[in-house]
Amino acid sequence: MSNQTSYELILCIVNTGFSEIVMDAAKECGARGGTVIHARGTANKEAEEFFHITIQPDKEIVMILVAADIKDAVLHAVYRSAGLKSEGQGIAFSMPVNHVVGLSGGIKPITTDETPPQNPSEESKTE
Repeated sequence: MSNQTSYELILCIVNTGFSEIVMDAAKECGARGGTVIHARGTANKEAEEFFHITIQPDKEIVMILVAADIKDAVLHAVYRSAGLKSEGQGIAFSMPVNHVVGLSGGIKPITTDETPPQNPSEESKTE
């Protein structure tokens, strides 16, 4: 059995308003969608001086689950479109994903022998 992960989670942190640019670049490489979380950066003046950029405190974190074989292409495309040298001033990195449930379509879900928990709203309908 291989230790290689089938999926990767790409996280891209950009200035507010640049998440659509990130997703457009990712989709061109085969990503199907993502989730945007609104956030606030905590960088200080020393970081701004070191990187020679002004750091906008309002951020968006774009989370994109991709098949491991397209991870590098997506990371590079995202960085080209919204990286540190762009107005998006983004950083991007990936993390391995060990288990995935609930996916359909182009990415095959990893299945287990466990029975999924019942939806509480369905339980109340049967009472």
